[in-house]
Amino acid sequence: MGSTMGGNFVIAGGSQGIGLELVRLLGLSADQVDVYSRSVDNLKVTDRIKHYVCDFTDPEIQFADLPESIHGVAYCPGSINLRSFRALKPEEFRMDLEVNLIGAVRFLQACLPGLKKAATDGTAGVVLFSTVAVGQGMPMHASIAAAKGAVEGLTRSLAAEWAPKIRVNCLAPALTETPLASRFFATPESSEKMAAQYPLRRTGRPNDVASLARFLLLPDAGWITGQVIGVDGGMSSLRA
Repeated sequence: MGSTMGGNFVIAGGSQGIGLELVRLLGLSADQVDVYSRSVDNLKVTDRIKHYVCDFTDPEIQFADLPESIHGVAYCPGSINLRSFRALKPEEFRMDLEVNLIGAVRFLQACLPGLKKAATDGTAGVVLFSTVAVGQGMPMHASIAAAKGAVEGLTRSLAAEWAPKIRVNCLAPALTETPLASRFFATPESSEKMAAQYPLRRTGRPNDVASLARFLLLPDAGWITGQVIGVDGGMSSLRA
């Protein structure tokens, strides 16, 4: 598979936000993009972009009609549960783990046979998603940071286990303008306040993250695996 054409890709949570933008970018040249999410939302279904309804928190989930050969996989579902540790119940920690970690485990186990088949002719790519809050330590982030920290651990473990044929990487964005984060952009004033926290003086846009995810799924990123890469406007490494 060339870096700019062809291939079968399977995207979990690809009907809104970063996942939707990733599907759009892949759909420009992929042979097929299969999207699994709860609803079709803003996804435009075509002959090459298909949608399947599923709930990643369902322990009995079935992934129907996965391609026999899968060149790239991304797990995009997530949660933003920002509350004080004192206010968080253990059930909320479990739910964040269910959405962010266990859902990814179920999805990757289902996709693994197809990834192995595609990897016989080169390498296949996997992209998972964390958050800048894992490495930075932020108040009110205990539950989501714990869940995404587990995702980072899963990334490195699978990268080692599945090398050399299947590459596994993780992106750790900061606040990005998606439907999931819409409450942080409710007014121009709140948007400006958020943007001021970043050295680049703006929050993220779906394309900022999705374009890097696309690159990591393609053979151009063939020597990159086991990495957690910040896409965060400089927040994780700069003081401006």
